[in-house]
Amino acid sequence: MNWRTKLMHPGRTAPDGFESLAVPTYRGSTVVFPSQEGVRDGWQVHETSYSYGSYGTPTTAELSVRLAELEGAQHTFLTPNGQSAIALIHLAFASAGDHVLLPRNAYGTNQDIASGMLARFGIEVEPYDPLIGAGIAGLIRPTTVLIWCESPGSITMEIQDVPGIVAAAHERGVLVALDNTYSAGVLFDAFAHGVDVSMQALTKYVGGHSDLLLGSVSVNSEIAYAKVGEAHRLLGMAVSPDECALALRGLQTLGVRLEKMEASALRLALWLAEQPMVERVLHPALPSCGGHEFWTRDFHGSASLFSIVFQEGTTQEQANAFVDALRLFKIGWSWGGTTSMVMAYPRLKRANGKLVRLHIGLEDAGDLLADIKGALQLTFSTDVIRA
Repeated sequence: MNWRTKLMHPGRTAPDGFESLAVPTYRGSTVVFPSQEGVRDGWQVHETSYSYGSYGTPTTAELSVRLAELEGAQHTFLTPNGQSAIALIHLAFASAGDHVLLPRNAYGTNQDIASGMLARFGIEVEPYDPLIGAGIAGLIRPTTVLIWCESPGSITMEIQDVPGIVAAAHERGVLVALDNTYSAGVLFDAFAHGVDVSMQALTKYVGGHSDLLLGSVSVNSEIAYAKVGEAHRLLGMAVSPDECALALRGLQTLGVRLEKMEASALRLALWLAEQPMVERVLHPALPSCGGHEFWTRDFHGSASLFSIVFQEGTTQEQANAFVDALRLFKIGWSWGGTTSMVMAYPRLKRANGKLVRLHIGLEDAGDLLADIKGALQLTFSTDVIRA
């Protein structure tokens, strides 16, 4: 053969037999078939094997089956990020003329999808009080097809009575979807509590190092599997095997990271609850958080995320000054990684601009406490800090 042909068709290859603890990263768009008779075309790689890179490689399939096993799901679909996972669920289950219920504390982009794209498609999305529980039955219409839950809410941290909402929804033939990112799919067992569809922003805890963008949608019925799978195919929601390899690595340390973050977050939350300039600490494990009784009943632990609400009279300038005075906490939208993060929410009407959200990373808890104490002393009177 000409050397140019050998570039594509080498006569010598590396030996087989290398077995590693790491999942190989398979990159590829084209799947090669053994014969024309064996050509396939379909997204169900777990039933019909691989047919095209958009539908998955062994790397992406490995991540999806591991996530499904952790969540107790029948199948998990991967998406480019958490936002696309949310959009996928809406578009898989809702059509023009349908009605969807969404809690007021839902992730902002979920609300934006509802008021923007879905409204243009003729899908009505109605906000509801996240603490309504079984009372949601009064909001269900004949056209309601989907009820969203987000528990806890990612800013104001309300914990929902998910089993109560599920019971009311299923009695009327309505599906329930849950944004389960806070729980990393493990601190709250969505499917054991009757949820039909669970999604995560894998960008957060599963990725764990602030270096990837991925989302997941897990289902537990054949009907949901077919609907989400077909929508996933038509929307072309392919994911990078390199991102999946990072997520597979992140899964291996998820347990120790969550345990460390939980302990540090609780220590800081309890200390902040004693400070006179703090009106409330919104941490699911504390009674001051809305729906705390449901956390006690339904959850296996808490995570790294909580918010503080400063006392009445605190100005937005003071809240901003507190955030800016922190040195170990970085200012940014995301959370779930190894580095502690902080963000103020000046336009959040429910907190009158006094709310600051904290994500507690893997730094030493004593150093983080000293950082918070120093920022409070710079922002407020130094003689009101309690030990």
